[in-house]
Amino acid sequence: MRNLFLFICIAIFTACSTETKKEIEMPYSDADFEKEIDGKATRLFKMENKNGVVVTLTNYGAKIVSIYVPDKDGNLEDVMLGFKSIDDYVKYGASHGAVVGPFANRISGAKFTINDKTYNLPVNNGEACLHSGPDSWYRKVWDYEKQGNVTTFMLYSPDGEFGFPGNKTARVKYTLTDDNELRLDYEVTTDEYTHINITNHSYFNLRGEGNGDILDHILVIDADNLTPVIDAGMIPTGEVTDIRGTELDFTTPHPIGERIDADNPQLVFGSGYDFNYIINKEPGILAFAASAYEPESGRYMEVFTTEPGIQLYTGNHLKGDETGKSGKPYTKRTGFCLETQHFPDTPNQPTFPSTLLKPGEMYKSTTIFKFSVKTS
Repeated sequence: MRNLFLFICIAIFTACSTETKKEIEMPYSDADFEKEIDGKATRLFKMENKNGVVVTLTNYGAKIVSIYVPDKDGNLEDVMLGFKSIDDYVKYGASHGAVVGPFANRISGAKFTINDKTYNLPVNNGEACLHSGPDSWYRKVWDYEKQGNVTTFMLYSPDGEFGFPGNKTARVKYTLTDDNELRLDYEVTTDEYTHINITNHSYFNLRGEGNGDILDHILVIDADNLTPVIDAGMIPTGEVTDIRGTELDFTTPHPIGERIDADNPQLVFGSGYDFNYIINKEPGILAFAASAYEPESGRYMEVFTTEPGIQLYTGNHLKGDETGKSGKPYTKRTGFCLETQHFPDTPNQPTFPSTLLKPGEMYKSTTIFKFSVKTS
């Protein structure tokens, strides 16, 4: 009897103390990401920490596919805009979740000069080159290594590819920590002088992918200044403008939608926010750059970076012609980007912090997206 009683007690204790872990029902499978492109195999990678946060990646463009994080009630949802198969990533916009390189953002006139030699780049945004052209690193199949919650993608980019000089090797290492941080570490080397500026172009919606617009997200950006643009072509003037007290100022918390349609000329040019903010920090130091809070879910995201700038883009040109993982179209302002970076058009703006990478040097950059919840 004593043994029977002990057995029953153990069974009751086990039943009460064991949490049933709810499996995430992803709208895609590993097989959806298995394809051959340019003779190289694509696949899906999964990382999961002790808190149940799940990150999936693909080596097609070194992209983040999904980030599942809890809300204030512990419910996990995917906060990343993206697609449910490699076929969709090939069909739709290449930038979703992608590592953008060799040069993120715009280069005016689609050209730059190094040591009296001019290099011509693809023209894909008015008269400018945007994100290194339509078929840059985000449409390449990267090599990979995976060890637990660390996934590293590697790419060789030959001299002259997309117009950029130098044989380049690039690495991006994704690390998911038990502090609910997704850390991105970038490295690039070259054998010729070239310009390098890498970012990750993830679109976030902290209410959940496909769950409406992002206008109620409360944003903070630790930046007193930005690089204003000339016109709707979104090329910087080369100046630095103090934005404190204007509709562009997020040094104190504001909902994204509160002032997005104001008649500020910069907002008119961008059809909303699409600007490079100069972070209030020392060069090269890993520090806080921005945060976003979604009141309904309580989800809170912080961004830390070694980069001097961060591009806020509020999905102003999402047209509804791309269908996301949830089966819903991505329409205007259903996602926002916080792209850590050097400044747009730096190769043609001598007063901006340099993006020139020399042989024998290594480009290094780190960005962290940290997720938590807040009750107010």
